[in-house]
Parts: sequence; C-alpha cells; structure tokens
Amino acid sequence: MAAWHHFIEPMDASIRSSILRLLAGAHFKTSERVSPDDPGPGVLFFAHVNRHVCDVVRRASRNGLERVLAVAVCGSSLGTGAWRLLASGASDVFAWEHFGQPAEEIRARFERWRFIDDTVNSPLVQKTLVGRNPNWISVLRQITEIATYTDASVLIMGESGTGKELVARLIHTLDARPAKQDLVLLDCTTVVPELSGSEFFGHERGAFTGAVAAREGAFAMADGGTLFLDEVGDLPLGLQAELLRAVQEHTYKRVGSNTWQQTNFRLICATNKDLPLEESQGRFRRDLYYRIATCICKLPSLRDRPDDILPLAHYFLEQQPQTNGHRGAFDPEVCEYLLHREYPGNVRDLRQVVSRMTFRHVGPGPITAGDIPCEERPASDIEPGDWRDRSFGHAIRCAIALGTGLKQIHQAVSEMAVQIAMEDEHGNLQRAARRLGVTPRALQLRRASQRRGDLGPV
Repeated sequence: MAAWHHFIEPMDASIRSSILRLLAGAHFKTSERVSPDDPGPGVLFFAHVNRHVCDVVRRASRNGLERVLAVAVCGSSLGTGAWRLLASGASDVFAWEHFGQPAEEIRARFERWRFIDDTVNSPLVQKTLVGRNPNWISVLRQITEIATYTDASVLIMGESGTGKELVARLIHTLDARPAKQDLVLLDCTTVVPELSGSEFFGHERGAFTGAVAAREGAFAMADGGTLFLDEVGDLPLGLQAELLRAVQEHTYKRVGSNTWQQTNFRLICATNKDLPLEESQGRFRRDLYYRIATCICKLPSLRDRPDDILPLAHYFLEQQPQTNGHRGAFDPEVCEYLLHREYPGNVRDLRQVVSRMTFRHVGPGPITAGDIPCEERPASDIEPGDWRDRSFGHAIRCAIALGTGLKQIHQAVSEMAVQIAMEDEHGNLQRAARRLGVTPRALQLRRASQRRGDLGPV
C-alpha cells in the first residue's frame, strides 16, 4: 500500500524510528513526504493542534479529496483539536498512545479507505454519478461505505434533481448480501390512501370490490432485496402509521388476511424535505423517522458543487444521440453561460438545458451560443458574470467571523488560486502561470515560498 508519512514538528529520533518500525511491522510501509505537492494518501504525525497543523492537513488532503490520517504522538495534546483537523480535511484523527496496536489501526483504516476510493473511482460509479467536487466525493465515499459494509436502513435527503434515485440504485448495486434480490421502488407521492394497504402489503382475492385476484405489495416483492420508498416525506400521517410495524419488525398482513407474513429487505428512503424540521412541526412521525434514519446521506445541491457543472454538462452531451453531428464540446461562451446560469432543478435541470441545446444544434462543430434557446439566453446588456458570488462572500464572512485577518485571507485566496490552476493544468507550470496572469518564474517563486512555509521542521 503506497502512502507517505510526515512529522510536522521536531521529534526525538528514537520516537520517529519506533513509529516507522511498528508501521513496517504491520505491513504498512511508508515513504517520507518531501513536498507539499506529493499526491496520494498519507499519515501526518504531530504533537500539538494549531493553525499550522490544520493548514498542512488542508493542503495535503486537498480539502478532503486525498486520504490523510492525523495522528497525535502525544495524546494529551489532542483534545477538541480533533474537530478542527477533521474540518480541515483529515479522514480521521486519533492519538498514538490510546491504542495497544496503533500501527494495526492505521493499516486497517487505509485498507478500507483504499477499497472505498477504488470503488468511487470505478466506472460503475463515475459513469453514473459524475463529479469531483470535495462535497460530492465525500457523499460518494459515505454511500459506498454504508452500502458495502452494512445492511442498515438509509435515508437520502436532498433537493429535487440532486440524484437521490441514482444513489439508491448504487446502494443496492454495492450491497454485498449473498443471493440479493431486486430493488423495488415505490413512489410515495402516487400512493392513494384508500388503496395504500394493497400498495404496501398486497391483498387477498375478494378483499374489496374489484379485488378479482390476490396481489403482492411492495414489502412482499422486496423480500430478499431492497425496498426504496421515494419521497417518503410526502406520505400523510395516517399512511406513515401503517408503515411502522412493517419497517421495524419486517412483518405485515395482506388486506383481507389474518396471517402475518415475514419479509427481509434493506430499506432506502428518499425525500426532498427537511424531515427533522417536518418531525419537529408534527408533519412527520418521530417514531417512523428514527426507524428509517439509521444512516443519513445528504446530497449537495448543484450550487454547492459549481466546479462539477462543466464535467456534468460534457457527460450529458456525450449521452445525447449523435444524429446531429456534434463532437461533444462547448464553445467558451456556452461554458460561461452554463457556469453562471442558476439551476433550481439542480442536476436534472442542467441535463435538460444540455438536451435543449443539442436539439437545436447542427453541423460537426461544438455547441455554440446560438444553440441556446432564445428564452434562456442572458440579457445582451449585462456585464459578464461576477465570479465573486454569494458562496465567495459566505466564505469570507466565515473567515472574518473566526478572527482571520486580511493578510491571512489574501494569502489563503492566493494559495487556493495557485493550487487550482496547477491541478487544472495537471502540474504544467507554464500553462498555470498563463491562466493566472503571471510569469512562470513568479509562479515558481511563489510555490517555493508556500512550500517552505508548509513543510515546517521535519
């Protein structure tokens, strides 16, 4: 397993060698980190949680994209600093001396993380749930871990169009139960109260007028598989009560029968409503909420992952029939339009926008501004979009509220711009410098200065 290690502060040579020897003995051999730009997972050892340590974690983890385990060599120094390190992007934090076999603990974590990340980066996931935004990757990792290592009930929360059904299908696909059966979907918005018992549990022949034959309900059809209750937050209170026993005990009666039936399924629920708020206001039963919310996944809206807009747009473009002759590309003006457009319908909205442009497009070239429907084009008299949007202002406001000074804010913005430009240009210094409007020499000197301030004593 390839990973790096880094001791942030000066430590006794015997302590360092002892730690590395124990790691090697646990079949977890690491190489020393020599640069802040070293990619991949790694272990950071520190003695005290401070701003410098948090900055190192943030850069090493690329804001949570890379797996970084922060290990306190002195347990008493950890305290509440664990939360700061996790917020900075660490995948986990613990004290070396709090475990009998800390090296084994480190190896076990990285083995699981490697499996999860390999799955997240696999075509199975990347071809259906597109995106590399840290918020999105964090959700995909959570989904993969829950689906693979547990059989727990899952509540998926998110606005309309964020991909809740795709996530539910992925959980079912990754579910490792042997002899797993099918996924059964029940849209709760279509359940008629008068026929809810039949929809949920089925009915016997003659149970009511029109019941000319026996019928299985959703709970029976999901036996051995997965039951997906979509938009569960839209169920009236009366129907919520009907689900309690079936969800908790996995038993039910068909309408017109006195016999209890047993069913074994994994439950996945989805809603675009804030169920804790609905529960606090009496519109959703508390007992049902805690039965379905063993694990909770909150999907980010598209405005919370703006860097995924263009990758998603290209993906949707590739999915379109190629009969119109386009080559899967957008003109710069169209990219600008897509980046600054609002998407109240989230990813589904973006997909429809791309579809409407491809319907109008002709010729073998890229999608151009004229392919945007007239009613969707921005006004011709407005200035180009201001990149300093509400999310930028919110980040600055949070920094000021935390006591961050103007100099530190300026430095952080500059470092982030350099990091993003280098990542987007795959490490090419010349192209990154051109995008930032500086000379390659100036960019090289700035990166060297950042590197010296980041590594600290080794």
